[in-house]
Amino acid sequence: MAKASLRHANTLRLVVHGAAGRMGQRIVACAASDSVPWQLVAAIERAGHAQLGIDAGVLAGISASGVTVSEAWTCPADVVIDFSLPGAVAGIAAACVQAHLPLVVATTGLEEADRQAISNAAQKIPILQSPSMSLAVNITMDLVGRAAELLQSVGVRSDVEILECHHRHKEDAPSGTALKFGQIVSDVMGVLRETHGRDGRPGARPVNEIGYHAIRAGDNPGEHTILFGLDGESLSLNVRATNRDCYARGALAAAAFLVGQPVGLYSMRDVLGIQ
Repeated sequence: MAKASLRHANTLRLVVHGAAGRMGQRIVACAASDSVPWQLVAAIERAGHAQLGIDAGVLAGISASGVTVSEAWTCPADVVIDFSLPGAVAGIAAACVQAHLPLVVATTGLEEADRQAISNAAQKIPILQSPSMSLAVNITMDLVGRAAELLQSVGVRSDVEILECHHRHKEDAPSGTALKFGQIVSDVMGVLRETHGRDGRPGARPVNEIGYHAIRAGDNPGEHTILFGLDGESLSLNVRATNRDCYARGALAAAAFLVGQPVGLYSMRDVLGIQ
């Protein structure tokens, strides 16, 4: 798909879905200082949420935005960023289809029903979904794919292990990003078997296996290491977030890219112009 400029001269009207969550608050805060001129026009949360009625800017720790957290929006907008929960994705996708608005799905831990809702919506609106909004993570995904291709081309054995660390509050494991790294490797190398941690006496490591290891501790916003183990040497690719703003900035870059794009399903590869 064609790559558009990440910078717009005109102010873009933004709706944030999941605005009271940790990431929703960071999107509101980062949008206020982003190089793209954003205007927050709606901050959406589920019915009955404790933060309904609070100014979204104040909630995010910045100056008042004049936009209160509410259950829905009716004002004109240019794009919606969803950073909520898997069960809410289908609803916001349907709302964006009805309003003819582009949608960035930054929510992780998606189920098959969520993915189907995204696929259906992408037939009617431009929609971008990625297991990670981090620009550095998506660049690393490209590098991992390239490394797998090069190793596969020379026919050497390469044992692939994926280690990921996240904060204590993360509910899914392995992370969606870790699974995406594994999918990239499998697509290239034909690795089919997955193992999650090891215990006891699992025996010698088989050739066609990817090992996943999930760590949950402290407030780590996200770190992934992809290890290619060869005989006599190894290659490790590591990407680490130091705070959550990288995900918010990436989501905003994705939203700026998506405005004006034709109907279809996009990824962060499109944002970065990766072929």
